[in-house]
This record gives sequence, structure tokens and C-alpha cells, in this order.
Amino acid sequence: MAEITAAMVKELREKTGAGMMDCKKALNETNGNMEEAIEVLRKNGQAKAVKKEGRIAAEGLCRIAANGDKVAAVVEVNSETDFVAKNETFQQFVEAVATQAVNSSADGIDSFMEEAWNEDASKTVKEALVDKIAVIGEKLSIRRFEKVEASEGFVATYVHGGGRIGVIVEAKTNVVNEAVKEAMTNIAMQIAALNPKYVATADVSDEYKAHEKEIIKAQIEQDPKMAGKPEKVIEGAINGRLNKELKEVCLLEQVYVKAEDGKQSVAQYIAQVAKENGADLSVSRFVRFETGEGLEKKQEDFAAEVAAQMNQ
Repeated sequence: MAEITAAMVKELREKTGAGMMDCKKALNETNGNMEEAIEVLRKNGQAKAVKKEGRIAAEGLCRIAANGDKVAAVVEVNSETDFVAKNETFQQFVEAVATQAVNSSADGIDSFMEEAWNEDASKTVKEALVDKIAVIGEKLSIRRFEKVEASEGFVATYVHGGGRIGVIVEAKTNVVNEAVKEAMTNIAMQIAALNPKYVATADVSDEYKAHEKEIIKAQIEQDPKMAGKPEKVIEGAINGRLNKELKEVCLLEQVYVKAEDGKQSVAQYIAQVAKENGADLSVSRFVRFETGEGLEKKQEDFAAEVAAQMNQ
């Protein structure tokens, strides 16, 4: 049986908004597995606000590099401390990694790391990273990159929080002017703020829908108000809740953050811009990186460390 620590309970509570004792019970039930504990809390209706993107813990930066308005790449490079993330030498290195990525033909991070380094072809990207670790004196990691190329329009980019979040939007359009570009930048800001998972409901996988319906069904089964209701009513309630959730995770269904009436959807905003500019305008895809997404920061207990050393 895994030891359930106070730090684990605190982390689960921060992720779900559930009560302390509920979190401890869920962790005990799942032998300390954080993701399974979240599922238990969701099924019991105790998770108030699960952060699906995971707790942001690791330090580092996201950066974007572009070649004109047709190609862009976003990278995430991690450091151990926020102090290093603010270091100019580290920031310049991340910029160089982004430039490497936008010019790369690699199909994954492993092949990317073996490419010749743009700033010194005698080294690989991996060797350049090792050199930078030696200079900075802290473990660094090039975690991921993604390159986006627009064949029938352009790419719009947005970096938030000095590099905490990086977004690339691929726009499909027959009109490229300042108004259309501004609109797509607004969409990139929307993605940074509300973190959709899909462009449209048609993009949502059957697997995702089935999983969410299972969670919703478990919640409804524990709702006293739904006890004894016909199967048809329960199924309707499940579908209703699922559709509501899809509006939150699908970009085009979300309420546009700058909507003057507070009701206009992203799809309606794009249609409005298209009409005003005589354009055939749509979002083909987007990429959103958030620094440390899904990673855990090492928890340092310096008092315990000193005590352990003294007792050696």
C-alpha cells in the first residue's frame, strides 16, 4: 500500500476542489494513483473543478518562431527553477531552439535532438543542450516542439505570460489582411485563456465522449433527484450534460471572450469577420503549449534534508 502523504492530498485537492477527507479517501482507494483518484472523485460528484490540463509545476519557457506567415513552431524547454527561466542566457537558448524547430524536418523529439545544431553544425541539438547545462549549472530539458504549416491561409501566433503559454493557429482563408490577421490573433488569445481541446464538436473522438458519458452517468446515479427516473430521462440528462461540456472544450462552441453581448460564440465571431472582409475564413487547427503541463515539480524539504545529513 502506497504511503498517502499530506502533499499528495493537497495536490489532489488543488486539482479537483474536493474536500480534504474525500481526497484522502480517494487516494487510499487507488493506492496513491493521482489520475485514478481524480476519476473516483469525478464519479462521486466530489470533483468541483478538475484541471484537465494537469497541475502546472515545472519551470521553463515556451517560445514561438515563424518563417513569414506560413510556418511557425512552438517549443517548450524546461529548467529546474524559475530563477533560471528568467535568466537571459537560458531565454536566448530557448529562442535558438524555437528557430531550430521552425526550420526542422524532424518527425519527433528524438530525431530533433539528433539534428545538426543551427548555430554550430559540428554539434547536434542534444550536444548543444548538454553544453548549455554545463554553462547554466542546472538540469535543462527540451521537452517538445510542434511545427505548423499553412497551405491555404496563414498562421497566427500568441505568447502569453512572458512564455508561460504559446499558441499557434492555422487559419484557412482566401483573404489575408490586417483585420483577418487581428481576428486570428484574438482567437489565439482565446485558446490561451480558455484552453479548448478541439476545434469543433466533429473533432471530438468517440472514445472521449464514451469516457465522459461514463463519468456523468456515475454522477447521475448518485443524485437523489434522479432516483427512479425512467432510462430515457436519465439518458437525456447524460446527453445534456455531455453537450454542455463539449461547448467548453470545443473552440468554436465557446463564448468569445471579447463578445460585447457576452453571448457571441467563437464560430459566430469568425463568421462576422468573414462577412465583413468578404472572406472564406475558418480555423483548420491549433496548437497550445503550457509550460510544465502535466509535469511535477520536485518538492524540496530542506529542513528534512539537513536533519538527514546530520544523522548520517
